[in-house]
Amino acid sequence: MTLPAPALLGCSNVAVTYSDGTRALLHNSLEIGQGEFVALLGQSGAGKSTLLRAMNGLVPLSEGEIRLSGIGRIKNSADWRQLRRTVAMVFQQHQLIGRCTALSNVLTGRLSAHSPIRTLFPLPRADQLIAMESLEKVGLAGHALKRCDQLSGGQQQRVGIARALAQQPRLLLADEPVASLDPNTAAEVLNLIRGVCESSGISAVVSLHQVDLARRFGTRIVGIARGRILIDAPATQVDDDQLRHLYGEQTANHRDAHKEGFEALSVATPHPAQGV
Repeated sequence: MTLPAPALLGCSNVAVTYSDGTRALLHNSLEIGQGEFVALLGQSGAGKSTLLRAMNGLVPLSEGEIRLSGIGRIKNSADWRQLRRTVAMVFQQHQLIGRCTALSNVLTGRLSAHSPIRTLFPLPRADQLIAMESLEKVGLAGHALKRCDQLSGGQQQRVGIARALAQQPRLLLADEPVASLDPNTAAEVLNLIRGVCESSGISAVVSLHQVDLARRFGTRIVGIARGRILIDAPATQVDDDQLRHLYGEQTANHRDAHKEGFEALSVATPHPAQGV
């Protein structure tokens, strides 16, 4: 029998209500084990982004708590700063500075390792080496000095991944990292993220719309609807009925919007290739 991976990050009874009264998360508990690659599924507006942002403090909790291995319960701003040093984020819209080089963008991933005053000066050579190594991991070392607005969408997303890797995290959170990419590029980027995480011992939680990609790349699937986790199981144990129930929980006006993605349930997908 395979034992569960030791918990790296835990969410206990986590709830988020926005200032306008929107209840985005409803008392969810979740643990991310060391070395897991978790695919987070759900319709737009289901709460995926809020859950990811709650995990690293970008969204304040209304109730519940976050725990991190080595720290315990996150209690104050100092704890949150320490958590953010070990939990990196990859965004859907890249969040890059287009006029700056790929290397300059990746170097911003090293800022959390220094005091605010130290970041007013050029970063040490050791940080530049880490940034270059991160670009090499995503296959962009040859584009280090190219402006990001001269790169393709897939290359820009790789720069965003390299920036997160430069932080040297223990956990990588990716918020719809392939939503704007074509299917082939999306598979390449996910294969890259999973491969780098496996080789570096980094856990990952990646939110997706595409069921086929979640099954293909995830070791575990977490499904959320209307702010509540409905599925949490190894990817091989999640069946079509569970997924239909997950998307059946969405409001009627969202179901047609998801129809194309849900049809992927009937498409058999191969095991991802090892290279990108």
